[in-house]
Amino acid sequence: MGVSTANPEEGITVITVDFPPVNAVPVQGWYDLAAAVRAAGSDPAVRCVVLTAAGRGFNAGADIKEMQRTEGYTALVGTNRGCYEAFAAVYECEVPVVAAVQGFCVGGGIGLIGNADSIVASDDATFGLPELDRGALGAATHLARLVPQHLMRTLYYTSRTVTAGELHRHGSVWRVVPREQLHAAAMELAREIAAKDGLLIRFAKASINGIDPVDVRRSYRFEQGFTFEANLRGVSDSYREAFVSSTSSEPSTPPKPSEGETR
Repeated sequence: MGVSTANPEEGITVITVDFPPVNAVPVQGWYDLAAAVRAAGSDPAVRCVVLTAAGRGFNAGADIKEMQRTEGYTALVGTNRGCYEAFAAVYECEVPVVAAVQGFCVGGGIGLIGNADSIVASDDATFGLPELDRGALGAATHLARLVPQHLMRTLYYTSRTVTAGELHRHGSVWRVVPREQLHAAAMELAREIAAKDGLLIRFAKASINGIDPVDVRRSYRFEQGFTFEANLRGVSDSYREAFVSSTSSEPSTPPKPSEGETR
């Protein structure tokens, strides 16, 4: 359980997130993920990183139950800072990052894949930001990298989800495959990237980041400021407590897909 790293093939590092039952990531988990991605990127033998997850879904976001059982704002601040570091580590990784996504990918999961270089998804994967329903704000920066502007706004305001097929049509998901083929598809893409010259692939990553029109660090940090304000105004805690009450039978559960999921 936690964040693990493997090197199954020359030039490829696979980083796996595993926080049962649904990959709701605790504070330390975000920092561990950031450290693993940065370590892989700084290894001169690595030319591509595959970011994957064990279990039912790729990522259910932050562990809200950890926030609610922690006195004061320690866990909330820790989560915000940890997410900030993990998202930035993926974006700033010195080599391309391929995200392999199955099942649900919500909240912090959007922050990770929105900052990845390529996405391969299983045909049962769904993506969304239920932030407003959890008393938080953030990761619109990253959702905007996956879908057009007006769709991003509608998804954000409604907390609806979209499918892997829809993101494939928008061009943000490279391939959609049956779940049992997800690892192989991600490795196939990583293998093709890792076949490039190690120095040139690092130059390519740095140059593409350098021409990015959005400063993802500053943009996301701006969003996070409104989460702090919502907490200070007493709005957020009631939403988190309602979520915890509705999921008390498990350590954490993912948001359910919206009724009328966009098609």
